[in-house]
Amino acid sequence: MYSQCPECMTIFKLGGAELAAAHGSVRCSHCNAIFDALPSLSEQLPPEPIGKLPRHATQAAPPQLDLPVFRPNRGDQGALFADPQDRSRTHERPASVPQFTRRHRPRQAGGNGRWVLGSFVLLLLLGGEIAWAKRSLWLDDSGLRPMLEDVCANLHCQLPLRRDDNLLQLASRDIRPHPSVAGALIISATLQNVADFAQPFPTVEITLSNLDEQRIAMRRFRPGEYVNDPRSLERGLAPQAKAALVFEVADPGKDAVAFEFSFH
Repeated sequence: MYSQCPECMTIFKLGGAELAAAHGSVRCSHCNAIFDALPSLSEQLPPEPIGKLPRHATQAAPPQLDLPVFRPNRGDQGALFADPQDRSRTHERPASVPQFTRRHRPRQAGGNGRWVLGSFVLLLLLGGEIAWAKRSLWLDDSGLRPMLEDVCANLHCQLPLRRDDNLLQLASRDIRPHPSVAGALIISATLQNVADFAQPFPTVEITLSNLDEQRIAMRRFRPGEYVNDPRSLERGLAPQAKAALVFEVADPGKDAVAFEFSFH
């Protein structure tokens, strides 16, 4: 049989062993592409010049095979019709009542209360787990935040800082060679919180790219890596406040001509 690579249009000769090895997936030895050999599978080549092998039409239901070639004779199945002399007579059959026809005591009504209560408790637990997994959506929502703060104040607890990365801006940024470490760069920036509420310091991602805007280096800095004061980390960035950020990174080479900041 024959199949054609859809990338380089090379036609290969293959057999059932190659098709069965990976359920029809094969690798082209010319362009190294992996493709499905079944859509273009053909028993013989068309007359030259050969262009593109025709592809088989797909259908939702699998085709039915109607021409059997061989069916093994299984000796353990026994005869289809038993000898009448081998059949047990009515008076020789056991008189006991089959298990599936025996009467069972009816279940008493009202025994599902515990199941209903257990299902209700499980639903409450499931709702609590979903609310906890999506807690950042509740805590950062501008409409729900005041109510949550009132509830937490009555319970003598403290909510984590509200966060909105869209309200964090870079007032300035700069990159220069490290003055004392060879093969290193110093990237500085000024981060400003334009929100009317304090925000936690974000995880800063710095990406260096070349002239074709292809990324050649990337690193993420967690807040503890660029803020040394634990009290500042706990208080966060105050409303309308600015913070000077300094990062030391390895120099990826002269191809790095642009850099970009993003917050996570």
